[in-house]
Amino acid sequence: MKTDIEIAGSIQLDKISDVANKAGINAEELHQYGKHIAKIPVSFIDDQKMKKSSLILVTAITPTKAGIGKTTTSIGLALGLNKIGKKTIVALREPSLGPCFGMKGGAAGGGYAQVLPMEDINLHFTGDFHAITSAHNMITALLDNYLYRNRGTDNYLKEVVWKRVLDVNDRSLRYIVSGLNGSENGVPAETGFEITPASEIMAILCLSSDIEDLKRRIGNIILGYSANGNVFTVKDLGVAGAITVLLKDAINPNLVQTTEHSPAIIHGGPFANIAHGCNSLIATKMAMSHADYVITEAGFGADLGAEKFFNIKCRKGQISPKLTIIVATTQALKMHGNVPIESIKERNTEGLIKGFANLDKHIANMKSFGQSVMVALNRYGFDSEEEIELIRDHCHQLGVSFALNDSFTKGGKGAAGFAEEVVRQVENNPSQALRFTYENNDSIEEKINKIAKSIYGAASVRIGDKARKKLALIEKQGINHYPVCIAKTQYSFSDNAHAYGTPTGFTLTVNDIVINNGAEFIVAIAGSIMRMPGLPAVPQAEYIDIIHGNIVGLS
Repeated sequence: MKTDIEIAGSIQLDKISDVANKAGINAEELHQYGKHIAKIPVSFIDDQKMKKSSLILVTAITPTKAGIGKTTTSIGLALGLNKIGKKTIVALREPSLGPCFGMKGGAAGGGYAQVLPMEDINLHFTGDFHAITSAHNMITALLDNYLYRNRGTDNYLKEVVWKRVLDVNDRSLRYIVSGLNGSENGVPAETGFEITPASEIMAILCLSSDIEDLKRRIGNIILGYSANGNVFTVKDLGVAGAITVLLKDAINPNLVQTTEHSPAIIHGGPFANIAHGCNSLIATKMAMSHADYVITEAGFGADLGAEKFFNIKCRKGQISPKLTIIVATTQALKMHGNVPIESIKERNTEGLIKGFANLDKHIANMKSFGQSVMVALNRYGFDSEEEIELIRDHCHQLGVSFALNDSFTKGGKGAAGFAEEVVRQVENNPSQALRFTYENNDSIEEKINKIAKSIYGAASVRIGDKARKKLALIEKQGINHYPVCIAKTQYSFSDNAHAYGTPTGFTLTVNDIVINNGAEFIVAIAGSIMRMPGLPAVPQAEYIDIIHGNIVGLS
């Protein structure tokens, strides 16, 4: 079979105006980026049309190094639904350059279930990430200038909490000292970088309803604290409008196409292990305004992305899926059943069955939100019929529907049966009214405990001294009503990346808390999770190249 990038290169793309017309979007109003990419004005969202659309969430079991294929499944399902005559749009996050050149090599789907042009989407795309990076770092530069100009005055800040960001995996920048070599170079300070998907600007962009809401939220970002303990915000710095100007185009979602020329909307890109893991609310609502079925995904496993999708995104945006799909593979289930990674392609029913515990916990979690649940198995050529039937029977015993996804090798045709089962579930067994894990009026500590115990399966939660001080600040600022976004490893329900399967009886340790006052949620940092990733021993960048004008090495 051809590589992902070879398949992408073999497809003759439709003009983006033709793709827009399929979705009922007035092509003359698009902001085009060449022939095959465009931005859709936020004003094209239609609240009345949204009510008629069926939203479907795609999530997954706990990811492993073997991969799950959640984005491929999301795109494949959209292909399958369009194949059987259902007007469908897939709404996804934008890839980050960090993992693209680090571990993953890309995030635009795979095989014959991709969004195109994949090279542009995986690289600079329409510049949204660069705009967010520039906006974030412009705030930092303006703040540093404020500190420089107010040295020795009552206006000086006793504590600064705002760092810098970069869309590159660079562990050397996690903790740095700036302003060295003389007073003319600024005020010496300990600071650091986080990756752009962890920026509060990214979260704000993904949760804003329009440009005015974006400006309001940017103004509320906390940059530091004055000598008397009062918060100092972007609004106090007097630059909320200027920063919003840098994001005036980035707020509009991006329209592209799938490998079968159906519309796809891609916008925003927070990671689910260090942020809230969902594409923008604007993009999801835009898709729901122009399609009968909308497929969207939440990052990493359901304990991270899906939990935040429900408790943050759905709560804020007043949307709710008709169906939640949990993606699994035989390989990942075997890894959760303690099968060594070098043996997971071999038939091993005992290991597979042991791995069901991880799947079962995710199913139970999704049902706790009132969701109708389906399990989608990403089929590989080495999967045996015996193993597939074991998974199918297990799902049916739990009262959960099951479908095979063959879109990687067969495109929409390979997902047609999957799509038909989705339609049956949406029509005959839609999700109930959404139930949240916690109430708005719970304290932040109560919210963390409820997520840790009910979603992760923790026995207890330990709040470190640094985090405890932040809880006191939250109480003082009167923002206990904010939802919680827990940053932790994606490889386990616990905060220990090596605890595969379904660990129980563990203690979740919260070492720090970040107040995202503009995004209007609280980030609890659990375990040793880093908001600036490092590169692996062999980065994907070693395989990415341009040869005779053609890019290779992306996937």
